[in-house]
Amino acid sequence: MDKYEPIRLKNQLCFPLYAVSNKIIRNYKPLLDKLDLTYTQYIVMMVLWEKEDINEKQLGEMVHLKSNTLTPLLKKLKEKGYISISKNSGDERNLVISLTKKGSELKDRAVSVPETLAKTLKLNTDEAAYLYRILYRILEDEE
Repeated sequence: MDKYEPIRLKNQLCFPLYAVSNKIIRNYKPLLDKLDLTYTQYIVMMVLWEKEDINEKQLGEMVHLKSNTLTPLLKKLKEKGYISISKNSGDERNLVISLTKKGSELKDRAVSVPETLAKTLKLNTDEAAYLYRILYRILEDEE
């Protein structure tokens, strides 16, 4: 075996993960443009559509984003009128992120996004479920 074989692009697990992630996010773009959301804003909104309000630390953990990335993103969502940000009455250092009426109404417009995106992928239902389990297994190592 060639000593440089380990660093060939074709032998890297990270590269197809990176390339597929970019492809999927590009496929999301026209769908999310209609909602005036970036992909990262969309994943935050999905959490809020499920929870309605959540503290900033829990939100960051759920979407795997650090505060320095999450804070400007939340500011943009607030400017769009989709969320409100308030201090927790018990701990003023802890921010509570809440869905506004406008943000809640956006949920109805977003409900078709996952199915539309799934049609752009060349995976059957079983393959998609298997890939989902494998990817979350990798994410679990992070915690």
